[in-house]
Amino acid sequence: MSRKAYGGKALYGARVGILMLDMAFPRVPGDTGNAETWPFPVLYKVVKGATAREVIHEKGGTLRQPFLDAAAELVSEGADGITTTGGFLSIFQKDLAAHVKVPVASSSLMQIPLVQSMLPLGKRVGILTVQGERLGPAHLRAIDVDPTTPIVGTENGTELTRVLLGNERELDCEAAEKDMLQATEELLRRHPETGAIVLECHNMAPYSRAVARTFRIPVYDVYTLVTWFHAGLSPCDFGPPATGPDYADRRAR
Repeated sequence: MSRKAYGGKALYGARVGILMLDMAFPRVPGDTGNAETWPFPVLYKVVKGATAREVIHEKGGTLRQPFLDAAAELVSEGADGITTTGGFLSIFQKDLAAHVKVPVASSSLMQIPLVQSMLPLGKRVGILTVQGERLGPAHLRAIDVDPTTPIVGTENGTELTRVLLGNERELDCEAAEKDMLQATEELLRRHPETGAIVLECHNMAPYSRAVARTFRIPVYDVYTLVTWFHAGLSPCDFGPPATGPDYADRRAR
């Protein structure tokens, strides 16, 4: 049987394109912007001038068109799907998908309906975010998430929110983890019905394991989102199906 290859891209083998903020804070493994996070190749595109403060405090502000343009560039370079570096970018989900015409997973918060469907009766999903007072109904409705979903932020901590929003060049990872644990404790205290947590911030995945182990609760983050997303863009190759009488007999049984 002949095998054919088809062109049309500039690059091959990297299915997911990631839209990056124009920031310089440390990105440790687990962070979207650290290429070592991913068990597969990815493409990156920095959206020039895009700051965390504008995305979070101004709901994207003037960044809509720069994000659309950068996403289109990633697709033209070879990406089959697009994600971003921040959960607040859910606000651009529908615009991005319409513009690039490939699958878009803009925010880790898109996992909430699926996670909610898995929980026992009486339990619900809770959100941890980098700034709770800024993540509102508009961000959730943009991705068809219940706007009453409980939210707690890490802004009352000492490290994580300050470093990310201030674009600082040094991060104390132990202090950042402590912020995450304190915010989780507050979420569970205020909303004891919480049965699973989704991390909004795409820089929070390095601390998912600590949260899950400390509080014995499932945690979903940008890593769970993008690895699932990639699995659909590039399904596993399990080899050719078995054929012959033996195979037919096994199926009949």
